[in-house]
Amino acid sequence: MADNSDRESAVEFEEDDIEDDTPLEKRKKIFSKELRCMMYGFGDDQNPYTESVDLLEDLVTEYITEMTKKAMEIGKSGRIIVEDIIFLIRKDPKKYSRVKELLLMSEELRKARKAFDEIKYATTK
Repeated sequence: MADNSDRESAVEFEEDDIEDDTPLEKRKKIFSKELRCMMYGFGDDQNPYTESVDLLEDLVTEYITEMTKKAMEIGKSGRIIVEDIIFLIRKDPKKYSRVKELLLMSEELRKARKAFDEIKYATTK
């Protein structure tokens, strides 16, 4: 990948942003709405039990935290790039193919937006 996309895909963390000591129960629930929709989409009730959503939220948060920690260990200190995540999931074919698919779609959308903006800019002159 080009240097520019590496910089765009990098995430920088400060020491204050890492919440190692905060228990899962006290963390802000940030995925509840999305998890409820996903659970419904996969066949659960339209209003799933709060306990089920909380459990899934804890699992998702823990997974993201662990993957972030691992990516921080293998990459440059203080930065995570897309390639670090790809390296971590390379042995899981389903996750790997989904990430590759999403990255390709993201690239296509970026190119389409750029082309649309160029056309829009050209017609306004």
